[in-house]
Amino acid sequence: MKLAAVKSPGGLDRIAIENRPQPVPRPGEVLVRVRASSLNFHDLAVVNGTIKVADGRIPMSDGAGEVVGVGEGVSGWRAGDQVLSTFFPNWSSGGPSQERLAGVPGDHADGFAAEYVALPASAFTRLPKGWSLTEAATLPCAALTAWRALMVEARIKPGDIVLTQGTGGVSIFALQFAKAAGATVIATSSSAEKLARLKALGADHLVNYRDNPDWGQAAAALTGGRGVDAVVEIGGPGTLGQSIQACRVGGHISLIGVLTGWSGEVPTALAMFKNIAIKGITVGSRQGQEEMIAAIDANGIRPVIDSRFPLERIADAFARQVAQQHFGKICLEF
Repeated sequence: MKLAAVKSPGGLDRIAIENRPQPVPRPGEVLVRVRASSLNFHDLAVVNGTIKVADGRIPMSDGAGEVVGVGEGVSGWRAGDQVLSTFFPNWSSGGPSQERLAGVPGDHADGFAAEYVALPASAFTRLPKGWSLTEAATLPCAALTAWRALMVEARIKPGDIVLTQGTGGVSIFALQFAKAAGATVIATSSSAEKLARLKALGADHLVNYRDNPDWGQAAAALTGGRGVDAVVEIGGPGTLGQSIQACRVGGHISLIGVLTGWSGEVPTALAMFKNIAIKGITVGSRQGQEEMIAAIDANGIRPVIDSRFPLERIADAFARQVAQQHFGKICLEF
C-alpha cells in the first residue's frame, strides 16, 4: 500500500511517500480502505518535529473510508460500510483520563496517511447522512473539539453570545454549531475578505483584530458591555488576555490552541475578578462524536473545505496550512 511517513527529526521536506505491506485485521479489528483525511494543527506539529514521534511514523489523526475486511469477533461493521475515525480510540465516553487520551493516530500510533489501516472496530463511528468521505474526514479533530468546547463544557443555549477566533477548522465549526444552537456569534479575523466569508456563514458581528488590537474590549462593547458567554480560544498566550477582556462575569473560555506560543502572561486578577472558567480542551470522546453527528444530521450543517490534495502532495498541503492561506479545512484524498 502507498503511505506517507515522517522521517526524524521532522520537517516538510522529511515526509516520504513509501510502499509497505497492507495490514491484516486482527481479532476485534476492521480493515479500512482510507479515502480521505484532513489537516489539523496537531498533524502539523507531528510532521514538523514539534511533537516527537517514532522515525517513519505515518501521520494524520483523521480518516474516513470503507470497511474492506473484518477480524474475528467483530460486530456492528461489515464490508462496504463507510466509517469515520475517532481522535482518541480509547475514549469511549465520560471524562478524559490518561488512559483514554493514549493511542492518538498519527502520534502515539500510525495514522491515516495510508491507503489501508487496521484498527479496533470501536475506533470508528458512522458518517453524517449524505456526507462524502472527504467531508466526513474534517470532523474527528476540529469539529469534535468545537462541539465539546461549546456544547459539552460551556453548555451554550439559545441567546448566548459566543466569540470565535480566526477561520481555521475549529473556529468555523464553532460558528456553525453556535448558530445551530441559537447563539449570537462574534467572529474575529485579520482579513476583510475572510470576515466577509464569516458573515456569509452566519456570524452576527465581525471584529478585525489587526485593525483593533483591543479586540476583546471591542467584542465586549458589542454586547452592551456585559461580555460574551463563551470564547473558543485558539491563540493561546498571545490572545488569552483579550479573551478574558471579552468575557462576561461567570463566562467560559475553552482553551484549545497554542498558535501564539506554549506559555505567556495571563491577567489572572481579571480572570479571578470575573469568575471566569478556563477549561483546557483536547478533542472529545466517541460518544461525543456520535452526538455531534446526530446534531449535524438534524441541522443540515456542511463542512467548509478550503482545498484538496492527493496523498503524494501532502507536503504541499501542509505548506498551505503554514502560510495561513486557508479558509476552513485542507483535505487529502486518496
